[in-house]
Amino acid sequence: EVYFKNLSKQKQKEVMEKNGSNHKLRVCVATCNRADYSKLAPIMFGIKAEPQFFELDVVVLGSHLIDDYGNTYRMIEQDDFDIHTRLHTIVRGEDEAAMVESVGLALVKLPDVLNRLKPDIMIVHGDRFDALALATSAALMNIRILHIEGGEVSGTIDDSIRHAITKLAHYHVCCTRSAEQHLIAMCEDHDHILLAGCPSYDKLLSAKNKDYMSIIRIWLGEDVKTRDYIVALQHPVTTDIKHSIKMFELTLDALISFNKRTLVLFPNVDAGSKEMVRVMRKKGIEHHPNFRAVKHVPFDQFIQLVAHAGCMIGNSSCGVREVGAFGTPVINLGTRQTGRETGENVLHVRDADTQDKILHALQLQFGKQYPCSKIYGDGNAVPRILKFLKSIDLNEPLQKKFCFPPVKDNISQDIDHILETQSALAVDLGGTNLRVAIVSMKGEIVKKYTQLNPKTYEDRLELILKMCVEAASEAVNVNCRILGVGISTGGRVNPREGIVLHSTKLIQEWSSVDLRTPISDALHLPVWVDNDGNCAALAERKFGHGKGIENFVTLITGTGIGGGIIHQHELIHGSSFCAAELGHIVVSLDGPECLCGSQGCIEAYASGIALQREAKKLHDEDLLLVEGMSMKKEDVVSAAHLIQAAKLGNTKADSILRTAGTALGLGVVNILHTMNPSLVILSGVLASHYVNAVKDVINRQALSSVKTVDVVVSNLADPALLGAASLVLDYTTRRIY
Repeated sequence: EVYFKNLSKQKQKEVMEKNGSNHKLRVCVATCNRADYSKLAPIMFGIKAEPQFFELDVVVLGSHLIDDYGNTYRMIEQDDFDIHTRLHTIVRGEDEAAMVESVGLALVKLPDVLNRLKPDIMIVHGDRFDALALATSAALMNIRILHIEGGEVSGTIDDSIRHAITKLAHYHVCCTRSAEQHLIAMCEDHDHILLAGCPSYDKLLSAKNKDYMSIIRIWLGEDVKTRDYIVALQHPVTTDIKHSIKMFELTLDALISFNKRTLVLFPNVDAGSKEMVRVMRKKGIEHHPNFRAVKHVPFDQFIQLVAHAGCMIGNSSCGVREVGAFGTPVINLGTRQTGRETGENVLHVRDADTQDKILHALQLQFGKQYPCSKIYGDGNAVPRILKFLKSIDLNEPLQKKFCFPPVKDNISQDIDHILETQSALAVDLGGTNLRVAIVSMKGEIVKKYTQLNPKTYEDRLELILKMCVEAASEAVNVNCRILGVGISTGGRVNPREGIVLHSTKLIQEWSSVDLRTPISDALHLPVWVDNDGNCAALAERKFGHGKGIENFVTLITGTGIGGGIIHQHELIHGSSFCAAELGHIVVSLDGPECLCGSQGCIEAYASGIALQREAKKLHDEDLLLVEGMSMKKEDVVSAAHLIQAAKLGNTKADSILRTAGTALGLGVVNILHTMNPSLVILSGVLASHYVNAVKDVINRQALSSVKTVDVVVSNLADPALLGAASLVLDYTTRRIY
C-alpha cells in the first residue's frame, strides 16, 4: 500500500511538472437540476477547498432556473459558490418535442460560454438530456470531459443518453464494480476509469446523527413521528408517458387509501411532467390534510427526511441508490430503474397496473427497517476524485482511444453467406438416447445424430460437446448458420442460469449441473436450457397446433408424463421452475407408487414405465399373450406388448389402458379447471392411444364451461428437438422474448 501511495505521489509530481508547476487545473462544473447538484456539490466543495490545485467555474442551466421547479439555483448560491453563467435552456411544454428543443437551445448557447471560460476539463453528471448537450458541446470544442456515474444500467431513454455521454467522455468516475465492468465492456480505456463510489454518499453516511425532528416538522407538520410518514417521488417515463401518468394516478390513489402523512415532491422537467402535476391537482393533493406537495427540498434536509421515513415510494434513482444508505424501505414502481443495483430494502413493483398492487406493497414495506447498504459508496468518493483530477496529464493527446477486444478478420460477404439458412443446434437428453440436430428456422430437421445416453456426468458432457462440435462443423457443409444451442432435458431446470437443478431418476448424475457454461465456452455460441415438457410446448407454439393460440397446454405421454403451459403467449416456469409438472398431478389417494415417491400420480398410471410395469405383471401370470402375439425369450416386455394385446382382444390389457386413459383424462380436467386453456395438445408415442379416453373423461367430469375445449394429438415428429431449437430461434430473432 505504501509503495502504491508513493508511486501515485510520484505520478502526480510528474504530471504537475508536465502541466507546468504553477498551472492550476481549470475545472468547469455544469449542473442542470436538483438531482445532479446533490452529486456534484461534494466534488465542488472539494475543488474549492484546494485553490492551489484548481480553479472552479460553475455553470447553471436547465430546470435550476425555473420557478415551477423551485428555482433551485438558489441553493447553489446558499452553498457560497459563485455562479459564472446562468443559461436558460428549457423550452416549456414538457413533452418529447420540448426536450429535443431544449437540447438544441443548450447547444446554441453553450459554445459562447465555453469559449470564454476555456476550461481544461468539464465535469458532467449522469444521464439527463441537458447533460448530453453539455457533453456534445465540450467534445466538439476539444474540452476534456469527466463523466460521473457512467456504466450504470436503468430504464427509459436515460440508458441511451448515459452511454452516449460515456462515448464522448475522456474520463469516467463510476460508483459500483459492475458499472466499471460495463465501461470496460464498452471499450473505454481502463486507465481513464476511476471506481470512486457515489459522491453524495460522502454526505449521506455522516448525515444521520444531525438534528432531524425539526426538519420533519417543517415539511410534514408538528404531529408527525419518525417512521410514520412516506416520501413520494415519481417522474415520467419518457418512453411510455401515457402508462407512467396512469401509474402515478394509481400511486396517489393507493397513498390516499393508505392514510399516512405523505411528502410528495413534484416530478422533474421530463416530457409528461405537466400531465403528472395535473393529476396531483385533479386529486386535490396540494390541499389534502394527509399530503404535503413541494417543488423542492434542500438536499441536506431531504437526506434527513428519507433517513427517518417509514417508506419511500416512486421511481426516482434516489430511492434505489441513496436511500439504501439508511436502510429505509423503498417501493420502486415501474421500469424506470430496471437494471439498477439495489439493496434488500427495495421492493420492485415492475407492473404497477392496479391500485391494489401498490397498496399491498405499502402494507409490506411501511415501517420496516433494513440493514444499511453501501453498494454505491463508502463515503470517500471525493478524495479519490480530486486525486484522479490531479493525475490528469493535459499534454496527453486529446483524441480518445477505445480498447476494442481482439476480433477475427472480417469475411467478405458473398451470395452463399447471405443465403445461409438461419438454424439452431438442438440437443435432446432423454432417458435412453442423446440426440443432436441441426434445425432450420422453418422447423426442418436438416441433420440428426443419435447416441446412447451415457450413465455418468463426465461421459455425458463429453459426448454432448463432441456431437455438438461435429454438428456445427457439418452445418457449414449444408449451408446453415448456427445461431445458438438449445437443450431439452428431463428434470427441473433453471433456464435463466442454464442449470439442471434436479434430474429425473431416468437420467443419473444430472443434478446441479451447469450446462450453459461449458457448452458456450467450447462452441462460442449462446446456449439455452429448459425442461423437456416446456420445450414440447415451445415447439407447438412455434411449429405446431399452438401457433397463434394465446393459452394452451401440452402433455407429453412417453416414458414419463410431462408438459408445458403457454399462458398469454408466454411459457410459465413458476417461482421455483416447477410449473407444468403435469405428470405429478395426483388423481388417486391410494393409487400405485410413482417414481417421485408419491402415490396416485398420472405418471404412475399412464406413463410408458407404468404400462410396462402392468404388462410384466400380466406376462408373469401368463395373461398377456393372446392369439396373434408371439415373444422370444430374450424379448423385454414393454408397453408396446400391452397395447398390442389390447388391440387383439385381451380384456385385461384393455382394462389397464382404459384406466390409464381415465387417469390422464382426470389430470386434464384438473388442468382445465385451473388454467382454462383453449387447447390441449397430447404429444408423445402414447398420445394417439389416449386421446379418445381423455375426451370421454372431459365430457363426463368437466364443468360445462370447459367441455368444448379442443383436445388434439400433436403432428410434430420430434417435439423435444423442435422445442430446443425454438429456444434459440425465438430469442435470437427477437420474435417472442
